[in-house]
Amino acid sequence: MHPAQRRTLLKALSSAGLLAAAGAAGGLAFAATKVKPDAKSALIVVDVQNCFVTGGTLPVKGGEEVVPVINKLATSFENIVVTQDWHTKGHASFASAHAGKKPFEIQKMPYGNQVLWPDHCVQGTEDAALHKDLQVPTAQVIVRKGYHQEVDSYSAFTEADGKTPTGLGGYLKQRGIKRVFVTGLATDFCVAWTALDARKAGFEVYVIEDATRAIDLNGSLAAAWKKMAASGVKRIQSSDLA
Repeated sequence: MHPAQRRTLLKALSSAGLLAAAGAAGGLAFAATKVKPDAKSALIVVDVQNCFVTGGTLPVKGGEEVVPVINKLATSFENIVVTQDWHTKGHASFASAHAGKKPFEIQKMPYGNQVLWPDHCVQGTEDAALHKDLQVPTAQVIVRKGYHQEVDSYSAFTEADGKTPTGLGGYLKQRGIKRVFVTGLATDFCVAWTALDARKAGFEVYVIEDATRAIDLNGSLAAAWKKMAASGVKRIQSSDLA
């Protein structure tokens, strides 16, 4: 990303409140012992799509590096959920949908300040497809999010308005899931929002750090980890799984 774009996006994120860490107290929550996924555990693979890797329309640096880690993790889980950003053409979160606006500027929306992104992950395009090397054949469900024209959706559980559910919480609870392990892209946005909403929904939550990659705009990653830690999200590595 060009330095000027980084500065513009940082300003936009600050205005949108996305860089604010919730609460100064509380350190990072790490796993003290090996964690063994069981029948009540689910792996959530967030947005490992062509749009977010090298060559995509909104690439996360090193995004494709999560693929082999996730593939290995998937063999340890009975329950797997995959998410896809699945935007309509001309989606309200796209800068191109707002006259005179550029990517990484902000737009006031009915649900709050929205960072305007380059067009990305448009439904049915190759850009929106899952990475070709992602191997999670035992995944039982794909949750597509961001398909409502007028509202963005970072979290796999709740859209950006904070009130529209995707249905994932109900699905997991009906399946008897108690713990979720979150992986994917990007750590400080869709992964973090998914983890935070999972905690709000009452799940025990782990983020597997080496199975994620971040945008990390001048502190956004540290802020996201602080906010997750304050909510009780546990930060682990793939090697911490038994």
